[in-house]
Parts: sequence; C-alpha cells; structure tokens
Amino acid sequence: MEPSSSPHPVLPASRRSLTPVLRALRLCLHLLMAGLLVLAAVRAGSAAGTVMAAVVGAVYAAGSLVPSVATSQRAAAVWLGVLGASWLGLLWLTPDALWVAFPLYFLQLHLLPTRWSLPAVALTAGAAILSYVGHGAALNPGVFIGPLLGGAVAVATVLGYQALYRESERRRRLIEELIETRAELAAAERHAGTLAERERLAREIHDTLAQGLSSIQLLLRAAERALPPGSPAAAHIDRARRAAQDNLAEARRFVRALTPPDLEHGSLAAALERLCEPGAGSGAYGSGPSGPRVRFSVSGTPAALPTPYEVALLRIAQSALANTVRHASASRAEITLSFMDASVTLDVVDDGGGFDPGSVRQSSEGGFGLPAMRSRAESLGGTFTVESAPGQGTAVAVSLPLPAGVPA
Repeated sequence: MEPSSSPHPVLPASRRSLTPVLRALRLCLHLLMAGLLVLAAVRAGSAAGTVMAAVVGAVYAAGSLVPSVATSQRAAAVWLGVLGASWLGLLWLTPDALWVAFPLYFLQLHLLPTRWSLPAVALTAGAAILSYVGHGAALNPGVFIGPLLGGAVAVATVLGYQALYRESERRRRLIEELIETRAELAAAERHAGTLAERERLAREIHDTLAQGLSSIQLLLRAAERALPPGSPAAAHIDRARRAAQDNLAEARRFVRALTPPDLEHGSLAAALERLCEPGAGSGAYGSGPSGPRVRFSVSGTPAALPTPYEVALLRIAQSALANTVRHASASRAEITLSFMDASVTLDVVDDGGGFDPGSVRQSSEGGFGLPAMRSRAESLGGTFTVESAPGQGTAVAVSLPLPAGVPA
C-alpha cells in the first residue's frame, strides 16, 4: 500500500522525499496488526477465535486493496465500521484481542477527521477495557492505563506528525513561491533593461543622427538656393540633399521602431488612457477590483511631442501609478496631461496614505522610483515635484518645456 492509497498512521499526502519513511511505517503497521491477530487467535484456543481473527485480518487487507478508503471519508468510515465490528466479535471470544486496539487507533486518526477520530479512539479504548473486565480477568491498574495510555500516545504521535507535515508543506510552498518570484523578477529586470536600452538608442538616434541629418538637409537647401542658375554643382547638391532626406527618414523609422510598445499605436494621451483601463498592462497598475479607480483627462490643446518627451512622460506616469497601487492603499487616482503655451505638464494624484517625501533617499526597487522619475524630467530640462504627507494622499507633477517648433 502506498501512502495515498492505504491506511497507515501518516498523512495521506504526496510521497516526495518522505516515501521511505511512509513505506517503513506502513510495513510496521501491517506487521503489528498481523502479529496481534495471530496472538489473539492462539490465545483464544478455539476454532471460532481463529476464524474470527482471520475475518478481522481479511477485512483489514480489503481496506489495503480498495483505493476509495484513502480518498473518501465515507468509504473510510464504512470500512472502519466493518473492521471495528469484526474486532468486537473477536473481543467477545478472547480478551487478548484488546491489543488490536493499538493499530486501530492509528487507522482511525489517519482516516477520519479530528472531530470523528478522537471519539472513535475513546470508544475503542472503552471497548477494550470493558471486554477485559467482561471476561472476568483480574482487575489491575494496567487494565485501564494500558488502552488509555496507548490511545493518548497514538493521538499525540499522529497529531504531532500532522503538525510537522503541515509546517514542512508550508515551507516547501514558500520556497517554491520564492523561486517563482525570483524567476519573475529576473524576467522583469531583463524586460526593463531591454526597454531602457531601446529608449536610450531611440533618444541617441533622435538627438544625434536625426538632428544632424536634418541640419545637413537644411544647409544643402540653403546652398542650393545660393548657387547661380545653371551651376554644375546643383545636381550634386540635389543628390546629396535627397540622400540626406532619405537617411533622415530611415533614422526616424529606427526611432519609431525603438519606441516603447505603448506608444507604437497612438499618441501619448491614448497610451495614458489605456494605462488607466481595468487590467491594463501586467496588472501592476490600472483600475481593477484590487486597485484604485483611475481616471485620465487632458487639459489644453494636445500637441505632437518629440519621442523622448512622450517616453519620459509615459514612464513617469507608469511609475507613479505603480507606486500608488503598491504602496498608497488608495481608492482613487487621477492622471492629468496638460498642454500649456510653453510647457506640457503631467500630474498623478491619489487619495492614499501618503508619506514624507523628505524621508525618501533612493528608490527601494532599483527601477522607476522617485529619483529615476526626477532624473527623467531633469534630463529634458523639466521639473519634478512631489507633494505628500502621511494620511493626505500624494501628488506627483512633472513639467517639461515645449521644444522649439512645437505649436503651442
């Protein structure tokens, strides 16, 4: 019998590393039951006692062969009832059958819930004592102490082992969760690193190659206009200007390809609005049953912003909202994107528990914490402010100056 399909004094749980121990206990239980039944049959000194001992052994063996005994409390209770009735018949024939009560204790404690097993153990001990007294044997303290002490030892052994097993399972699950969390964290860090590198490359291409090619194109146009009519250099300048124009378009395609996925299919306002939807992203932010209700609004006339501006504002909004979900215990949050004459402003406000901004020295997660958000804003010439106090919610605001050429 395996632990999950047979009666024994151990929890019917998985076999894992305890399989040798469980098998040893199962074998000991079988040997104990067989030995006690043989002893009862020999001491009975009658054919009826031998037959009854064989009946008890057959019922016990049947429980080892029926899988439902280990998987169904109803089947286990029926089997234990039949086994107990046959044991009472053996007790009627010989008082030495009382020793069979000891393996019965373990079976009852193992197969029945605690609210049933403890009364069953008490009834078994009482039946053993009464049978001994009923056969007219000499009374002595051992008649009462033996069955009761055996029942107490069985109860302490099984319940203690179950407690140890539950603690072992709890620690095993905790270790598995830690391993899974570590793997998820590593994957998240790799993904964050990939996105950060994409953004860096896009920013570098935009700020260097694209801007340089745009300047070259403007200079070539100026040179083309300054040439006298019919100059032989005009054709070369035109080809150079067209090559610069084609390479500028290619550089811009590279920048778009390296843009964060959230900005690939729409404007910054659309990306921020999707951020506030229930179940947005990976569940780290966005409205939902376990997080705050988030509302998004736009103030002013939206204007097309350079990719670095959109990336910075989106990442700051993601980081601020993620902090709201994880730490603020807020019920509501609001994201506002405001376009003004000379700047664009992003505000993220929640009604959570708040904190003391002066006590924050560095990011506790190594990612988009407050220092990282501030660094993003300042790298584009903007300002970053945090207003909060314990119990008064939090307001995060970032303001970026509109670059030249962006219509107010």
